[in-house]
Order: sequence, then C-alpha cells, then structure tokens
Amino acid sequence: MKFAYFVRPHIGGTYTVFKQLREGLAAFGIEVCWLAMGESETLKQPEWFPEFALGNTVNINGLATERDQAKALAKAIAAGGFDGVFINVLSDRIQTNIARYLPETITRIMIVHNITAGTYAAASSVRDHVHAAVGVSERIRSDLIQTMGFPADRTFAIPHAADTRSSRALKRTPRTREPMRVVFLGRIEDASKGVFWLADILDKLDPSIHLTVAGDGPDLPALRLKLARHSRRVTILGAVHPKEVHNLLVKQDVMIMPSRFEGFGLTLTEAMAVGCVPVVSRIRGVTDTIVDDGINGYLFSIGNSAEAARIISEIAANPEGSKALSAAARDKAEHVFTIDAMARRYFEVIRLIDERRPDIAGPLNIEEWSFPKGLRSGLRTFIPKPIKNWLRVMRERI
Repeated sequence: MKFAYFVRPHIGGTYTVFKQLREGLAAFGIEVCWLAMGESETLKQPEWFPEFALGNTVNINGLATERDQAKALAKAIAAGGFDGVFINVLSDRIQTNIARYLPETITRIMIVHNITAGTYAAASSVRDHVHAAVGVSERIRSDLIQTMGFPADRTFAIPHAADTRSSRALKRTPRTREPMRVVFLGRIEDASKGVFWLADILDKLDPSIHLTVAGDGPDLPALRLKLARHSRRVTILGAVHPKEVHNLLVKQDVMIMPSRFEGFGLTLTEAMAVGCVPVVSRIRGVTDTIVDDGINGYLFSIGNSAEAARIISEIAANPEGSKALSAAARDKAEHVFTIDAMARRYFEVIRLIDERRPDIAGPLNIEEWSFPKGLRSGLRTFIPKPIKNWLRVMRERI
C-alpha cells in the first residue's frame, strides 16, 4: 500500500511528522512519500537533494489556473500509484480541496494540526469527502466532533511523536551552580507562538539566566528589536535543521513556550525527549495532555509573563528538583510519544477504513473546480491582529 503525504521538504514540524510517519508505517508494509506542488528555492539547496528519494514535486509551470494545477495534482496521484493521501488541512488550499475531486478508490485521511477557527472551517468544507479525520490532539478531535459535526467513529486523536531513539544516546550534563539555560524553539510568529512575551519574561528573571532563540519566521526582525535590551544574555540562532534539534535541546535546562494557541507542540515533546524541562502555556486539551503540571514540566496561564518567570526562577533555585523534572519529562517522551505508537495508531485508522469502507460524498467534476466557503477568505481576515490576539487569549482563559 502506498500513501502520498502532502508536504514540501522544509525545516519545520510538518515535514518532521512526515519523516516519522514514513519510518513508522514502513513496519506495517505501507510506503509514505511526500508530494508537493511546484518548485521552491529551498529544494534547490544541496542539503535537500537526498529528500527527493522520498517524494516528488508536481510540475505546475505554465499552468495559470488553479483548476489546471489541481488536475496536474490529481494526475500525479494516479501516475504515482498511490492508494491514498494524507491531507494536511490548510497547508495548501489546492491540496486540501483536492479531496473533493479524487476517485472513490483513493483513501483520504485528513490531518488537522491547529485549533483556529480558520483551520476548522477549512476542515469542515471537505469533511464529507474524506474517509477519516485525525486531530493531532484530544482538543482537536473533541472540537471537530462537538462543534463541527464530524462523525465520532471516523474522527481520531493521534499525537505527534518525538524521535526518542536518537535522543536516547544523548547524555545531559546536570546543572549545579551554572546559570539557567532557557530556550525557545519554533516558528518566530507572535500571533500563534507569543514570542513577543519573551522579552517581558526576561525582564522578570535574574540577569544571569540566558535565553537562546532558535527558529525563523515573519516576526524575527521585530523580536530582535524587543530583545535588544537583553542582548548580552540572548543568543538568536535562526532556523535549526531537524538533525540538530536534539543536540541543541540537550544543552538547555528549560524550554519556554508562551503560545497563544497550538494544535499540539512538536518541539515540546522533542525537548522532553532529551530532558529539557517544559514551561508552557496552558492550552486546554493540548499542552495539558502532554505536560503533567509539576511532575514533568509546568503550565502557566496564557500571556502571564510574571507566572512564567516565577516558575523558571523556582526551577533555577532548585537544581535537585530540576533533575527530577528532567528525568520525568524524558520518561514520558520515551513511553508515550514514540514513533512506533504514532504509526500503530495511523495503521489502525487505515485498517478500519479498509475493513469497513465508509460511505462518503462522491467525487465532484474537476472541470467544475471551485473552492468551498471554508477555503475562501472570510471576514476574520480583516480583523486587526491585536484584536485577534486578545480574543484568542480570552477564549482559552474562559
């Protein structure tokens, strides 16, 4: 059996998930290949050349209309001999919408990675054309069923994995009297990741505590300015290749994740896998299903910089307690968030579809290609970012 996973090789969580799923499902006789549309400058860099052995791009050069690009994608799926596709909702709207036009023989499994209203609207717009939906957290599964009308028997929660096999070989140097080392790892974007709060948190910490910022994104220049007053205690690395993530994290004591919203938080489990203690925003059904507060990390109220700083300060003041938290974090990653466990759950979804293939809406005529409402820009696009951010925080606190 062969599945396409809609993603482009890049430094980021979605491609990491593809690599893990490919590796895990191979044990069940299922081949997973990446499939992307069009070229990109990233794929012209030599470091990504080996990834072409794992997938391919769809040539859309000269195809001016989205309908023609969609037809090229459908043709590539057929030519590639794929039995099914994994659709990452909203990663690309053509790839999301193609679910409505594929032949009945193609198994379609939707993966929902985020808890935003826009993501849910997009997922709902193709809901009747997929055989199963996977939320990457319990929160997403619950929201899809209770709020968006997804069928409970075909909607699943499958958390991402951490590569615990490679992290197992890395040894952590226990901190004694050395200054605390704190890291932020992820996309540098304030709307979702709350990165502008990092400066506020540093304001309230002992000057000896050092922050490393690893990642890239649209708000990196603005974050540099906000952190300028702490320049002597901040290191900004930029993007970090997935192969180097564990080597970075094993040298850090605490991971700070001040997100406003998350669908899961892959970097969180990666940190736990090497014993880097997580201090993260409490997001119902997401981070509180990963971190057991006070046992293998800590949760704080979204946007509460003072609370986050207090927790980090208490960890810094208690090296022995920090060692216990670190060991507990590593233990949970080792036993819960494994590639084998994730792959087995995806295999069970595929097996259920094969055994009791559900009735879904018939394929639409691709010559009449159009986007449903959930994949078109809505009024939320015009809401100013500060108001959006405030509403997101209030929703989670309520």
